[in-house]
Amino acid sequence: MKIAISSGKGGTGKTFISTNLAVTLARIYNDVQYLDCDVEEPNGHLFLKPLIEKEEDVTILAPSEVDEKKCISCGKCVESCSYNAIALVKDKILFFNELCHVCGACEIVCPTGAIIEKERKIGVVRHGKSGKIDFHYALLETAEGGMSPRLVKKVRELTGKGITLLDSSPGTACPVVETIKDVDLCVLVTDPTPFGVNDLKLAVSMAREIGTEPVIVVNRAEYRDDTLKNYCTAERLEIIGEIPDDREIAEIYSVGDIVVEKLPRYRGLFEDLASRIITMAGQKRTVKKSVIKEVFAEEKGIEKSRQDISPGVKKPKELVIISGKGGTGKTSITASFAALAENTVISDCDVDAADLHLILTPRIKERGAFSGGVHVEINQDKCSACGKCYEACRFSAIKKQVVSGAFRFSVDPLACEGCGTCLLVCEDNAIEREDAINGHWFISDTRFGPMAHAKLGVAEENSGRLVTLVRNKETRVAYESGRDRALIDGSPGTGCPVIASLSGADYALIVTEPTVSGIHDMRRILDVTAYFKIPSGVLVNKYDLNVEMTEKIKELSKEYNAEFVGVIQYDTKITEAQMKKLSVVEYAPDAPVSKSIEQIWQKINEII
Repeated sequence: MKIAISSGKGGTGKTFISTNLAVTLARIYNDVQYLDCDVEEPNGHLFLKPLIEKEEDVTILAPSEVDEKKCISCGKCVESCSYNAIALVKDKILFFNELCHVCGACEIVCPTGAIIEKERKIGVVRHGKSGKIDFHYALLETAEGGMSPRLVKKVRELTGKGITLLDSSPGTACPVVETIKDVDLCVLVTDPTPFGVNDLKLAVSMAREIGTEPVIVVNRAEYRDDTLKNYCTAERLEIIGEIPDDREIAEIYSVGDIVVEKLPRYRGLFEDLASRIITMAGQKRTVKKSVIKEVFAEEKGIEKSRQDISPGVKKPKELVIISGKGGTGKTSITASFAALAENTVISDCDVDAADLHLILTPRIKERGAFSGGVHVEINQDKCSACGKCYEACRFSAIKKQVVSGAFRFSVDPLACEGCGTCLLVCEDNAIEREDAINGHWFISDTRFGPMAHAKLGVAEENSGRLVTLVRNKETRVAYESGRDRALIDGSPGTGCPVIASLSGADYALIVTEPTVSGIHDMRRILDVTAYFKIPSGVLVNKYDLNVEMTEKIKELSKEYNAEFVGVIQYDTKITEAQMKKLSVVEYAPDAPVSKSIEQIWQKINEII
């Protein structure tokens, strides 16, 4: 029995729910497994504290260099790459591993066999036990964002015969799809905030798109209005559990303890939740049709997007605000900075679960479609069933079946990453292609100035390329409006969209929380900023939840030569401001939290 715990956004309490469920289930059943599939930022081990018995490297055969004696600098490898991972510079081929998805197209098209492939480490998988719980998790190598789905697949191969909990990464992109497809039950964790409801809508659409009907658990269930409940009623979604908004839970979580062990009053709640989940996972669930509402109004002027910048256009000075994990307050802080900044363009590069528009209420001026790959199907009338596409596909997206005694090949759209390699090897001209529409980009006006933003399609790939497109649009808008600075709300985690958000930025502000998971994930993102040699600063949100952890974060910042720029106190006014579609510095300008943010902005402004 496979049960996935996922969420539309980070910080909803997904790992908190997963780990407490695992401990609860292990008290009742003998065969319980915990698979942490959040390979960019795995945190389950910080709470379940498994004894690791074995570790193995995960490697793949990947292009690494060119045999210069064979290379004729024809550029065919560059033309074939759907991920902009190869460049031809002064007759020399350059590989960018952080962009490469290892599809094999470059090797296929090279007329002289000059592409040299070698084993490349993309991560590690660790195996252990936490009491009765079999525990497995993977850790992605720094700057290997494109390899997340492959590493998730490696973890999923360890699914056992009993009850398996899969702790998914947040969002709706390919690593999440790889985690939750074919599970017996998908549990989506949310909270009753505007951000939580917005991202839940995306997650529900994604789950239904891939053929699973989700159920909902509401964490921090303090309802300020009926938006979440009304949405669930309209979509016929079942809320199977509610966890109170209890500061004591947050304090226990901050030090890495299990709530059902430290607060016995919550054991019954989790036992009831576990019982409902097991019952529902054993039932056949009908996938309902979503009532999908476009996040952005005005469906006009759709055009095919361009992904280049005109020569001579100068890039603005860019401050990117990121976090190792979701839910640290990154977007709320970005909105406050936007209110305080001058002569600035705003970008929302969290394309997988964009929330900044909920505060800035943008008025769309331009929009267009984004295509980051191709959509392919096999024409059975032309296909000779030679199997070359099956052999060439490195994503296991070509399925082979026996129909009426003969092989039949088809494309699995959930596994396909749109690389187009199958097109290169098919000699029957049986592969039919069209540009895949993976999302949409927008240029808007806000009360704080122009904004570039985007929305990735449900269960779509190439979020990194969409982020690059948003940043290109931002550069154009800055040039046209005479603005010399850009404020970027980046993606959480360490994957493709984060790398695309960071690449070439002038300064990275990392927002973290004083928790064991916050420190763990902050270290991961500091590794990424160090890899790309980007000056960084660290900001601790809700620092007063755990002052001791805040001091540890200060010391860790020094280890990485990152500037410790300050702290922000825990304050419900930030959520109240969200409900009013305002930044907290607008909603409560005299509040201590607003004064703290203003001081930090002044410091950041001087640095950049």
